[in-house]
Order: sequence, then C-alpha cells, then structure tokens
Amino acid sequence: MSKTSCKQAGPLQAIILLLPCTLAVMGTVVLAPVLPMLQDHFAGVPGARYWVPMILTVPAMVQVLFLPLAGVAADIFGRRKLLLIAMLLYAIVGVAPLALDRLTSILISRVVVGVLESFILTVSTTLIGDFFKGAARDKWLAYQTAIASVSAVCFIFLGGLLGIFGWRGPFVLYGSAALLLGAVALFTWEPEPESEPEEAAGPAPSTRFPFRKMLGICAITLFVSTMFFVVQLELPFGLRDHGVSDPVRIGTLTAIASIFVPIGSFVFMRLSRRLSVSALLFVELVILATGFVGMGLAPGFEGLVAAAALNQIGAGMSFPTLLTWAMRGLAYEWRGRGTGLWQGANATGQFLTPLVVTLVAGRVGGLFPAFVAVGIACAGAAVLAAFASMKRGIMAPPRSNLGLTV
Repeated sequence: MSKTSCKQAGPLQAIILLLPCTLAVMGTVVLAPVLPMLQDHFAGVPGARYWVPMILTVPAMVQVLFLPLAGVAADIFGRRKLLLIAMLLYAIVGVAPLALDRLTSILISRVVVGVLESFILTVSTTLIGDFFKGAARDKWLAYQTAIASVSAVCFIFLGGLLGIFGWRGPFVLYGSAALLLGAVALFTWEPEPESEPEEAAGPAPSTRFPFRKMLGICAITLFVSTMFFVVQLELPFGLRDHGVSDPVRIGTLTAIASIFVPIGSFVFMRLSRRLSVSALLFVELVILATGFVGMGLAPGFEGLVAAAALNQIGAGMSFPTLLTWAMRGLAYEWRGRGTGLWQGANATGQFLTPLVVTLVAGRVGGLFPAFVAVGIACAGAAVLAAFASMKRGIMAPPRSNLGLTV
C-alpha cells in the first residue's frame, strides 16, 4: 500500500481546497470599484469605452471555453501538480498589471488569468470529489457556494479600499494566490484512483464517460445558472429605477441580498439527505420564481431587496444541488471531465444572463416585467421538477441511484 493511500482527508484539506474557488470570484469583482478609474486612465485609447470593461469580463468569457478542457487535463495529467502550476502562474500573471501600461497588454494578461482560473476552479473542485465521499462531499461542495458568495462581497470591499492607491491597487490581491499555493503544497497530496465503486450497493463505475447523464445535468445547470446571476447583475439597475442613485447604497443593498446565497447553501445541507434531486429542484425553483415575481411587482426598493434576498436563498440551494448531482457516480478517471463540463455550463449561464434579461425586457416592456417573466419561466421549470418528483417519490432515493433519474 502506498504512502498516499494511507492518508485521510479532513476539514483542513477541505478548507484549503475550498479557498481556491475565491480566486475565480476575485478575478472579476475585485476590479469593479476601480472601473471608472480605469476608464479615465485609458480614455485616450481608441475604443476604450468598449475595451476597458473587458478587463473585468474577459476572464469569465475565457472560462466558458477552457473549463471543460481543464477537466480533461486533470484526468490525463493528474490533479495536484496541475493545481500548483496554475496557482503559481495565476499569482504572477494576476499582479502583472502593476507593471503594465498598455491596455492591450493588460487585456492579454486578463485572458491568461481566465485560463488559469479555469484550471484552478475545476481541479480544486475535482480534488474535493476525490478526497471526500457521500454526505461529506455534499457538505463541502455546498460550502464552496457559500464561500464564493461571501468572498465576492469581501473582494468588492477590498477592491474599493485598495482603490485609494489608484487603479492598480486592487491587482495586489492577486498575489494572495501564492499563500494558497503554499497551503496546497504542504497539506494536500495527489489522490489515487479508487479501487472500489463509490457506493457499495451501486453499479461499478462505467468504463465510458456518462455523456447522457452529464449533458442532462449541464442543460439544467445552464438554465439555473442564467437565473442565478440575474440578481447580481440586474438588481443595481432595479434599485436605480426605484430612486436609489448613491453607488455606495446600491452596493450595500446588493450585498445584503447576495448574503442570502450562503444561507441557501446551509438550507441545502439540511434537506439534501431527505429529499430527492427533483424534489430539491422543485423547492428551489419555486423560491426563485417567487423572488423574481416579487421583484417585478415590488412597489419600492425595500420590497425589491426583500424579494431579491428570498430569490438568493433558492439560488444558494440550487448550485450545490446540481454540483453534487453531477459529481455522484463519476469514476475517478472521469471526475475531472464531469466537473469541467458542469463548471463550463455554469460559466455559460453567467455569460448569457445579461443577454437574456435584455432580450426579455425588450419584449415585455422593461426590467420589472422581465423579472416577472423569468419568474414565470422558473415556475414552469418547477412544474417539470414536480412531475419528476412525484414519479420518483418525494423522499430521497438510495444513494446508489446515481443515474440521470431525478
């Protein structure tokens, strides 16, 4: 028996592997407070009005392409070494704008950051799936959603604080990847392929990648992810339309609503062992739908924020539901591919959110009717989940039932 096979992962390894997901969050939100400074600094560059915002958004655009590829690489080349290399390069390339003066050079560095974020997010999540099984895995993956949401609020605050040193200030935070790199190097190890099925009563892992199962889960994830990011991206515009014009107040109210995402993740942990996936999705989609309709019909900004907070509870429940569903039953040799595909579907949903809301708003007559419309779409999806739940039974099926059935 090898030395690594005797090791048992615990909370320390889980926390160390959860923290890299914050690097992907930091890639975008930490620079949001200094976007006006960046716009002013590069005002003389042709097309700066369009190019400067891409400093924030281009990493997420790149992830759509590279997350699935990162999963394939994790299965072929191994997990830990790939994660260490990606984090090292992330720390170097992330702080590069401290010394770069050309907008083109900064944009190129941001493209590379997006590629590295793809590897960091996919491989760290895959390692959680390697190190933990069953309820422990579900718990730590739920914490990943909670930590990502809380870190977004913290990074927005830190980005604004470092903005007092100019537009370059927030880029210093990318160096924090070096600290996480040290923790990963010291306290984790390369996992070994599993010699037995994950569930003793279940079928042996397939010798072929379960495309049908993963495509079904990714299709549902794409829809839910598009709904998830509506509040983060559109609530500030809704607050403005309700007369809230102060940027600090808008940021504070948006943060208040977003903090309910981790609350939803904790609710998931309480319900996940008692309800089937379809029953969980039904509850989550009903909450999302109720929140969206409430946002669309709210008479003032107070009601808008309250409805958005309710919506975010459903959002916080939905992500761990889908991620843990995607991870169950994946053999070691396919786990990276499955994780990468799921993360890619999630990133695609984030990219599509503003396009979908803009399109719907144009068809129904404004942002608030659009909130109602997407709420109705969530309600329709909830009906489908209800039919699936009644077909399978509301209580959770045996954990050996790892197929696409919900």
